[in-house]
Amino acid sequence: MSKKILPKRVDMPEQRPKERVKNFEEVALGYSETQALKEASRCLQCAKPRCVKGCPVRINIPGFIKCILNHDFKTAIKIIKKSNYLPAICGRVCPQELQCEKNCVLGRKYEPVAIGRLERFVADYNRSREYKVKKKVKLNGKKVAIVGSGPSGLTAAAYLASYGYKVTIFEALHEPGGVLVYGIPEFRLPKEIVRKEIEYIKNLGVEIKLDVLVGKTLSLKELFEMGYSAIFVGTGAGLPKFLNIPGENLNNIYSGNEFLFRINLMKSYKFPEYDTPIKIGKKLAVIGGGNVAIDCARCAVRMGAEVSLIYRRTEKEMPARSEEIEHAKDEGIKIFELVSPIKFIGDEKGNVKKIMCVKMKLGERDISGRRKPEVIEGSEFTIDIDTVVIAIGQSPNPLLLETTPELRVTNAGTIIVDENGETSIRGVFAGGDIVTGTATVIQAIGAGKKAAYAIHQYLREVGDV
Repeated sequence: MSKKILPKRVDMPEQRPKERVKNFEEVALGYSETQALKEASRCLQCAKPRCVKGCPVRINIPGFIKCILNHDFKTAIKIIKKSNYLPAICGRVCPQELQCEKNCVLGRKYEPVAIGRLERFVADYNRSREYKVKKKVKLNGKKVAIVGSGPSGLTAAAYLASYGYKVTIFEALHEPGGVLVYGIPEFRLPKEIVRKEIEYIKNLGVEIKLDVLVGKTLSLKELFEMGYSAIFVGTGAGLPKFLNIPGENLNNIYSGNEFLFRINLMKSYKFPEYDTPIKIGKKLAVIGGGNVAIDCARCAVRMGAEVSLIYRRTEKEMPARSEEIEHAKDEGIKIFELVSPIKFIGDEKGNVKKIMCVKMKLGERDISGRRKPEVIEGSEFTIDIDTVVIAIGQSPNPLLLETTPELRVTNAGTIIVDENGETSIRGVFAGGDIVTGTATVIQAIGAGKKAAYAIHQYLREVGDV
């Protein structure tokens, strides 16, 4: 393999750190056509592509990359959308380094092909050219309801529409997209991108009804009574977890969910243009090491705070994407490794002012495979802060489960499903974070795709199609 055949992986153009910390515009700027062609030329076009096996939705990766090389970007997007209706989103937020790119044969000796960046290029190139669906599928006369408009719900809806069903998505919020709009910051995933992807799905014939909280506004039983032959539940994991340590109820302590919700969906960073103020303070600490924690920290920097990230393991064990961790450090975020909070200390007005922490060491590996953090006795110290964001994970949204006792759930609150994604209620299917707990966007998309096919098979078997 010569250097001429295998040039160095093409870097992604991006905003410089000193510039991007002053705005919420997208950091990664995407490949130009020339850059995409150069990167695509690195693909070996393997006869048995391992990269496809690493993709949760099994995109024909060599196929769409070959189309890029042939300047056939229209066919490239068609190939991708056979497996994934949200390519512009996945090209930006999917952890390719742990999936398709991890399995890239080229990566054994060199840097793997930048599959995610090429997927983004194809989606972005075609966005203004292909959002009118030329021919809709003939309807089969049956209706399916989707609860939740996150990545699993949107995907299930798109595939069911392609099978000929009249599909309606019921969304509790005033804007569709679920975690894509309230959980991921604008600088990582511009909301206009999400709206365009959703517009394409709507053009397939999918109807979206907003401000409908299934479990309260409507029950699953009422959806069946309205003529829906099957239901897919994709309500995600929106209930924040807390530390349960002294002082957690002090003022100016947010959950990661609330913090990102206010900033992303309610545009508090544009105050007073958007009347959703959020108090940031001068010194802000984020507790956690996942993508939500990194997103909170990077938002806070852009809001003018000096930000510290407190994590009980080392940076190496952080579940956040390595690219996002590097971006955070480039933006001046200080990471406290092997540190865990044990108490929040407030002033006479009830505002948080300090975090008492303890130093940790890594012990034996736990069931997740990561080394378990252990307290170093007598290592207590304090950090001065005036705002805290707790981002240590989320649990499934409980409302629908609490009002539908017939749904069997685990002790963790996730819905129990069979191998086809069907719940304990006949005709009700579920997928995404409400089943697995917090996972990635692409895993939720895979669950929605699988559930759509299972619903189609179910309705054919019961004679409804």
